[in-house]
Amino acid sequence: MRGSFVGDEVVVRELGAEESLESYTSSLCARYGDLEGEALLEVMIEGAFAGSIMATSSFGAESAVLLDMVANVDKDLPVIFLDTGKLFEETYNYVHVVQAHLGLRNVQLCMPSEERLSAEDKAGDLWQRDADRCCHIRKVEPLRRVFEEHAYKAWITGRKRFHGDLRLRLQTIEYVGGMVKINPLAHWSLERIHKRFEERGLPLHPLVGKGYPSIGCYHCTHRAEAIDNPRAGRWADKAKTECGIHHASWMQARKEEL
Repeated sequence: MRGSFVGDEVVVRELGAEESLESYTSSLCARYGDLEGEALLEVMIEGAFAGSIMATSSFGAESAVLLDMVANVDKDLPVIFLDTGKLFEETYNYVHVVQAHLGLRNVQLCMPSEERLSAEDKAGDLWQRDADRCCHIRKVEPLRRVFEEHAYKAWITGRKRFHGDLRLRLQTIEYVGGMVKINPLAHWSLERIHKRFEERGLPLHPLVGKGYPSIGCYHCTHRAEAIDNPRAGRWADKAKTECGIHHASWMQARKEEL
């Protein structure tokens, strides 16, 4: 559908000074809320948020599907890789494999502050004492710096409804705390994800075949018995299901500071 949005007044015009990003997002939802996958990404990347949109990726179990779609639209799109410093060696290797396979040219490493780690996690065991705080200083704060340093208005994520919990009512386009989130895989099923891997010949994360349906930091990720649960094995012994980067609270705080 390349070029099909040319002439569309909602997409090609700039966000007016008197118009809020929230109302602009509502217009986009009304017009493009039924799109998904590359069709949605093309409109958002090349039209609605040209030059002010990025994607994040954990380079985890399902990440290659979203990244393949991004590469099909714009291989130079900024892809933010949150390196917590506690990822599996297989994940670091997988970043290079996927980057080379898809031809992505703008994968950007985002790491936690050494000063913050020295002050709060010098021994590297904060994950054991306070998993939420560990995620905050290793993922939320670094991503927040990205938003502060760049004029991004939109954020492409790989979240899906079938992951459950906070994602059950996920929309393809949403406005949260001063940022527009684009979720091109929101309505995709696990079966559809697997089919895309096969059809496109996408490389699998090496830990998937070893019983890891979801892959994060090595301390808080385990093999899972219930492989039908896409988030099984993450924070398995804790009352925790999210790292925090998609929680509305810190996004709202960011909005209030702008």
